[in-house]
Amino acid sequence: MNRSLMSLGLAAVLLALQPGMALAYIGPGVGAGAIGAVIGVIGAIFLAIFAVLWYPIKRMLKGKKKPGATNGAAKASDSSAAK
Repeated sequence: MNRSLMSLGLAAVLLALQPGMALAYIGPGVGAGAIGAVIGVIGAIFLAIFAVLWYPIKRMLKGKKKPGATNGAAKASDSSAAK
């Protein structure tokens, strides 16, 4: 009995793994919509990664300004306040 149950289970698994015809049709509108949705999700992921990485890079680049530019602006405001 155990052997026949095992062979029956094996046959059921093999039949379940056999490919069958789906007889389904995906029209051009559904296909284009699916492609657009996939591209949108991938684009959103890349934009999210870019947004997370851009702020620290922007701050790092902003901190590397010429030191004379900030001192000149401070001197100009001091001289106008002294008058």
